[in-house]
Order: sequence, then structure tokens, then C-alpha cells
Amino acid sequence: MVKNVSKLKKMEDDYTRRTKPDLNKNFKLLDALYEEARALSVFPLKDPLEGLDVDIRIAKAINSVPKTP
Repeated sequence: MVKNVSKLKKMEDDYTRRTKPDLNKNFKLLDALYEEARALSVFPLKDPLEGLDVDIRIAKAINSVPKTP
């Protein structure tokens, strides 16, 4: 369990600043995630529009909330 969240956040920020993004590594990760989704029969979608009505309802609810209190 993390006891000092601010130290962890600082450590993560320092690590992010020190390391450069590795494009090849990111593409390999993306390919692996895609293959895992295919293995789990998530992709390709049988019906791409399935659940769209729910997404639209959620988007309308979120967008109807005033931006300022």
C-alpha cells in the first residue's frame, strides 16, 4: 500500500521526464493488445453499432451538466 502519495507522484513525474517515448515499443504493445482482443473474440465487433444508443444517452447526460457551479 502506498503511504506517501506525493512522493510516488513525484517519482512517477521524474521517471516520465527522464525517459523518452519509444515508438517501436509502443507499437509492439498496441499490436499485442489487439491480438489479445482478437483472441478473446472482442475484435472484430459483430455489430459495430451495438450499444451506441447507451453511449449517446450517457453523452447527453454528461453534456447537460453545467460547466461552472
